[in-house]
Amino acid sequence: MPRTEGREQTALVLLCAAVFLDSMDLSLMGVALPAIGRELSLPEGVLQWLMSGYAVAYGGFLLLGGRIADLFGRRRVFLLSLAVFAAASLVGGLLSEGWPLVVTRVIKGVAAALTAPAALSLITTTFAEGPRRNRALGVYSLAGATGYTAGLIASGLLTEVSWRLVFFLPVPIAVLVLALAPLVLPSGARPDGARERFDAAGAVAVTGGVLLLVFALTERNWPAGVLAVLLLGAFVAIERRRAAPLVPLEVFRSGTVSAANLAALAWACATIGWQFVAVLYLQRVLGYSPLATGLGIVPMGLAIVVTANLAGRLIARWGLGRVAAAGMLVQAAGILLFLRAGATGDYLTVLLPALVVHGAGNGLSFPSLNIAAVGALPDERQGLASGLVTSSVQIGAGIGVAALAAVMSLGDSPLTGYRIAFLTAGGFSLLGALVAAVGLRARRPARLPTA
Repeated sequence: MPRTEGREQTALVLLCAAVFLDSMDLSLMGVALPAIGRELSLPEGVLQWLMSGYAVAYGGFLLLGGRIADLFGRRRVFLLSLAVFAAASLVGGLLSEGWPLVVTRVIKGVAAALTAPAALSLITTTFAEGPRRNRALGVYSLAGATGYTAGLIASGLLTEVSWRLVFFLPVPIAVLVLALAPLVLPSGARPDGARERFDAAGAVAVTGGVLLLVFALTERNWPAGVLAVLLLGAFVAIERRRAAPLVPLEVFRSGTVSAANLAALAWACATIGWQFVAVLYLQRVLGYSPLATGLGIVPMGLAIVVTANLAGRLIARWGLGRVAAAGMLVQAAGILLFLRAGATGDYLTVLLPALVVHGAGNGLSFPSLNIAAVGALPDERQGLASGLVTSSVQIGAGIGVAALAAVMSLGDSPLTGYRIAFLTAGGFSLLGALVAAVGLRARRPARLPTA
């Protein structure tokens, strides 16, 4: 038994390392964007796609990734997609043209869309339902939250030397996981008839619809938006008639699944959109260097780690809905505190309190939403469950960056534009709090240990 438990714990560490990479890569570009733009003479639109391209591809392919993990073997999908992720990272660090860099980010997004649901479904099928699984999910959520924060901090430190190191950083971590994972991850044979049951039409419709939807919002391209709506409508029609659909629509009859995914989308709109705006504010308005920006965000990361570690106890006592809603309210308060910042915002009295409050709310809400989303579906649909919630987060990231980049141009001065963007991000978080409070109020795990 001790040997089996040791093997499971090693597998958990490796799977969490992969989701750490996925989350870190979402934020790694943040602090490095101004330096990349200066060295390669890239316009604002290309810089935005270095963030959005990853998030759009990640969100667009996640439903497909979750189903592929269920049908073709979770370990196989996990290892292959992680190898592609590492290769794209390496190539990106060697390029010096804007749009080829964006292409590597899109490829990494597709690879992450396969890695993340495979990793989460491996966790939920390796650990039995109850305290052990809840603890593993808590560690998984903590790894995701820590990776996002670590990306912001590492981006500042590495960009001070060279922005190319931002692309190279994930490579050695991914290679180490690839070397060790085959030794501890369960093999898991592909189910009989997986190819025959694969819903290709549904996969094409939903992937194309999601990609076009986020593209339309990012580029404000309304013909693409109309086509996206048509494809998503076709997807619903296809799924109703398929014997083995990509996304069984009955999963949305669960109020918990629907609410958790809607709240996760709003959460990402708020926090990832805020990141895009806040980094530009710190460097372009306050004149922070990349190193100062990364170090300045450290307290937010510490707050995330501390509160994410406490989230399990709070969920066990108060329930998922209350903790998720409270977390998003606190996150909104932290974002809205940035409205106090001006052309010379003081770090200790203005920025630091906002960062700590934002981080505390982030650390409470992120684990709660993940546990709610995957806990409502059975083992055989864990790939789908994890794909849905991670897709919601990544689609929200794309929407949040696009929306806040758009509203920044509405102000009569750059500083006013930043304030409008912070206000919009806070509104997203308040909306997510309302959805979580109403939709998750009945979810209360009996016992949920801390990570």
